[in-house]
Amino acid sequence: MIRVLLADDHAVLRESLGALLRASGECSIVAEADNGIAAIELALATRPDVAIVDISMPLLNGIEVVQRIHVQLPATRVLVLTMHEDEEYVLHMVRAGANGYLLKQAAAAEVLGAIRALAAGGVHFGDFATELLATHLRQPNSDPGDPYGKLSPREREIFHLVVDGCTTKEIAKRLGISVKTAENHRCRLLDKLDVRNSAELVRYAMRKRLVQ
Repeated sequence: MIRVLLADDHAVLRESLGALLRASGECSIVAEADNGIAAIELALATRPDVAIVDISMPLLNGIEVVQRIHVQLPATRVLVLTMHEDEEYVLHMVRAGANGYLLKQAAAAEVLGAIRALAAGGVHFGDFATELLATHLRQPNSDPGDPYGKLSPREREIFHLVVDGCTTKEIAKRLGISVKTAENHRCRLLDKLDVRNSAELVRYAMRKRLVQ
C-alpha cells in the first residue's frame, strides 16, 4: 500500500480524492491537512510515501510546504495537484522539490498513475507542465526567482499569518513564541521585502501570487 498525505483546504476535494485512492486498493490515506502548517506537521508525524499538495492554502503556501517536505523528509515524494496553470507556479514548485505536477481536472487514471510513479521513485508531470518546463529550458533567462526573497522559514510562516489578518498576539500564540519575538520577525520580514506595513505585504503576496 502506498501511504498518502492529502493537503488541500477544500474538504470536498480531499474527501473525493481520498475515496478514489482508497477504492483503488493501492493507497491508504495516513493524514489530511487543510492548511500549510498542518501539512508540514502531519507529514513529519506520519512520513508518507507520497504527499499530494495544493498550492493555495491558508497559513502557509504550498510552495513553502513542498520545500520543507523536500528538505526534512527526502524520502517523501511530492505531487502538486492544483488548479493553477501559470508558468511561475510550475517553476517555483519544481525548484522547491516537487516530483510531479498535475491539474485538478486530470483524469483519475492519471492521478493514480502519477502516485504510482512517484512512490516508485519516478516523476510525473502533466502535459501542460512538461511543455512549460521544456520552454523554460529553451529560455532559461525567464526564471522568476523565489517569490519569498530571502525570508527565513519562520519569517515565511509569519508572512502568511500576517497576510491572513492575524495580529501579533495571535501569531505568537499560534507559533508558541513570545509577542516580542513575533513582532521582531514581522519587522524583519517587512524590511527584507521592502514593504512598510501589512497592507503593502498583502499587495506583495497578491502580486507574487502567494495568495488566491
